[in-house]
Amino acid sequence: MSVLRTTLDPTSDDYRAASDAMTAKLTEVEAEFAKAIGGGGPDKVARHRKRGKLTARERIELLIDEDSPFLELCPLAGWGSQFHVGGSVVVGIGIVEGVECMITAPDPTVKGGTSNPYTLKKTLRINDIIRENRLPVIALVESGGADLPTQKDVFVPGGQMFRDLTRASAAGIPTIALVFGNSTAGGAYIPGMSDHVVMIKEQSKVFLGGPPLVKMATGEESDDESLGGAEMHARISGLADYFAVDEQDAIRIGRSIVKRLNWRKKGPAPRAEVIEPLYDQEELVGIVPSDLKIPFDPREVIARIVDGSDFDEFKPLYGGSLVTGWAELHGYPIGILANARGVLFSEEAQKATQFIQLANRYDTPLLFLHNTTGYMVGKEYEQGGIIKHGAQMINAVSNSTVPHISLVMGASYGAGAYGMSGRAYSPRFMFTWPSAKSAVMGGAQLAGVISIVAKAAAEARGQAWDEAADTGMRAMVEAQIEKESLPMFMSGMLYDDGVIDPRDTRTVLGMCLSAIATEPIKGAERFGVFRM
Repeated sequence: MSVLRTTLDPTSDDYRAASDAMTAKLTEVEAEFAKAIGGGGPDKVARHRKRGKLTARERIELLIDEDSPFLELCPLAGWGSQFHVGGSVVVGIGIVEGVECMITAPDPTVKGGTSNPYTLKKTLRINDIIRENRLPVIALVESGGADLPTQKDVFVPGGQMFRDLTRASAAGIPTIALVFGNSTAGGAYIPGMSDHVVMIKEQSKVFLGGPPLVKMATGEESDDESLGGAEMHARISGLADYFAVDEQDAIRIGRSIVKRLNWRKKGPAPRAEVIEPLYDQEELVGIVPSDLKIPFDPREVIARIVDGSDFDEFKPLYGGSLVTGWAELHGYPIGILANARGVLFSEEAQKATQFIQLANRYDTPLLFLHNTTGYMVGKEYEQGGIIKHGAQMINAVSNSTVPHISLVMGASYGAGAYGMSGRAYSPRFMFTWPSAKSAVMGGAQLAGVISIVAKAAAEARGQAWDEAADTGMRAMVEAQIEKESLPMFMSGMLYDDGVIDPRDTRTVLGMCLSAIATEPIKGAERFGVFRM
């Protein structure tokens, strides 16, 4: 039988401890996410509403189909920096008139929706998703352009945003701009370069330079309406394709535009009948131990996310530290690679290489479930060819052309993170659980390596070794690596697309697979040279 059996005991002490630890971490993540939802704070939101305007999230809620999900992406961008959590823009995939669209909405309650370095990083990541998955894009525009104090970090690379927008249009990806307020300077090019533009009476203001700048540059006296108002652009400049009477009307028109796109997916359709997993998805909170040194069986995760808990395992008796096999998720076929015991040996690397080649032969997307400390080291394993075999796996991952989705459940260290299609290997989507950690290696190991190297260098120079200083250095390095390997830090750096609740995993992955299917799926016909 290919249906997975569970041995998880939700009443055990180990499960309760893991569940409690995960719940505590989720609470921390939710507190940070609340900062992004809160925008510029109660005073700024109240002032925004007093002007008769909806918030960015309210606009999105009205735009998407009733009772449909919205998959928010990169919500913790900028976490731990001097900038507001979320990068001052709300982005994600939502369904509009039955069509999956990428929706972007600058938050005007955070510095007027201006773009800081994290806004730019987040936008460029979203543009990658738009291009790779052929998603129509709807921009809910209200932005003051670049955050001027940080212009040195935004201006030069920021030009890529506009390049990406026009290239999307050239690729036949619809681009739609609904202008809700000021769209100034660089912000004016969003409607200027979009296929469809909606502006709102006495509310939309689109100009390269507002009245103060025009006065300084040319001496000309002007006002907002004559310079860049919605009626002027609808009647005189022609920039506005549609003239809305208020925000709700603009959203209605935006939905109508999507309805008339005659948009069709080009990828595979899912199986009509979707079978829920046999086991409770709520139990996903208690599978990963709080101490990542303790292994866990990823089949317990697979059993709670794939259709019918049905999983055809590939090479189950070979390379036991890596579980590979075939399943369906929300009716879409997938291949799964999941770390079982952390370390990747030569057998696991060779097994993964063959499996990735097969997935490409069958045009099947791949899901990578991370919990790896990397490839095995030591004389025996070096002599056995671990470098060659690890390189084979990374070669296969690098040149695979079927879509990859990565989910970091536990550890994701060293080259193992590369072999499991980490961020640098361009997975279509990448998410983490609150239990995750990612770094070049564990903090204790890294500190120990630095200590050994420093001690050898001191001995070579004939210097005395300071044990007390070494102890302090190791503690400092361990603390730094611990902080920098945590999921909120990694997500804040845009190294993933979001930290998700384990119980939402099946839903999130299903939405990603559906978005991926907008574009045809075609496996690689060639790979790099595999060293034998």
